[in-house]
Amino acid sequence: MEAADGKHFVIERKDFHRLFEVLRQRGYQIIGPTLQDGAIVYAEIQGETDLPIGVTDEQDGGTYRVKPRNDQALFGYAVGPVSLKKFLSPPSVKILGARRQSNTFEIQPSCPETRRYAFLGVRSCDLQAIRIQDKIFLQGRHVDPVYKAGREQALLIAVNCGQAASTCFCTSMNSGPRAVEGFDLALTEVVQQERHFFIGQTGTSLGEEICGELVCRPAQPQDLSAGEQVLRQTASQIKRTLNTQGIKELLYRNYDHPYWEEAGERCLSCANCTMVCPTCFCSTVEDVTDITGEHAERWRLWDSCFSLDHSYIHGGHVRFSAKARYRQWMTHKLASWQDQFGTTGCVGCGRCIAWCPVGIDITQVARLIRENQVAEKKAP
Repeated sequence: MEAADGKHFVIERKDFHRLFEVLRQRGYQIIGPTLQDGAIVYAEIQGETDLPIGVTDEQDGGTYRVKPRNDQALFGYAVGPVSLKKFLSPPSVKILGARRQSNTFEIQPSCPETRRYAFLGVRSCDLQAIRIQDKIFLQGRHVDPVYKAGREQALLIAVNCGQAASTCFCTSMNSGPRAVEGFDLALTEVVQQERHFFIGQTGTSLGEEICGELVCRPAQPQDLSAGEQVLRQTASQIKRTLNTQGIKELLYRNYDHPYWEEAGERCLSCANCTMVCPTCFCSTVEDVTDITGEHAERWRLWDSCFSLDHSYIHGGHVRFSAKARYRQWMTHKLASWQDQFGTTGCVGCGRCIAWCPVGIDITQVARLIRENQVAEKKAP
């Protein structure tokens, strides 16, 4: 590990519980990985016993399973279906209420709920996703107050990946398996026959404050070497790749590629890929009223570009076929997102591959289009 970046320290497994005590004393609501309904998901946790101890995941196209490990690792898995956008940009948000007052309505704006989240176990790909969503929700003229309220007080404790899934391609997107920025603390779990410990790294002054309250010691060269070995092993497990060289121009140039038709025939338009994606941010607005007509509310809800109504404008739907919707999603994710935000919208987490019911693989679609490009039409 690169000792030049932040202070490095070691927490022994027996002392790891102290981290939870410190976070609770500081008033944080701890969000971390836990096993629920056959999947490892981010949810509120109270202590280390809530973590998926000795559990790993097995992923492939359209496949996700949890199974026991042969050790007692706390973070021995890749990523589950839930990303941190569930907490920073919730699936449903009340925007305002309105109550009838004589012949008019009194508007009651909804104030964002402020919560002090401590996110534990954040993978490097999800850190990259947060940086992308920061650009969307915090930069420019239109700042999202809901996202801002949660993001400003969020504490990010990353865990470097000790195991990759077959769906991971973070190395292609420069987003993993090592967390390099955007964290307050970063941990690397080392499980050996005789030892189980964590190598920590501070990333901010807040992280240094918390480190000062933990039971830890300065990291030694042999500790750092053990952490490097974990990361090298994880990187070697990543076999999926996405060639991003000229990807924007490639997709723009192949708008009429015949493979879009094949992908559209398989696509169920179920929106799973957008729901599990840590960067997708489409939303819709819904107005509801009570049976008396005296009270109304406006809610912002997660939506998806795979829903037919998402592209509805006066007169009809813009993207009425599954082919058009899949092409829109992938082209936006990898191409036009760059024009909008200066980055791709993909972090290589592989969730869209694992949680697609028919196993459509974004890396395979990109590769087939690249290998079988449509010849450019030349002007007569």
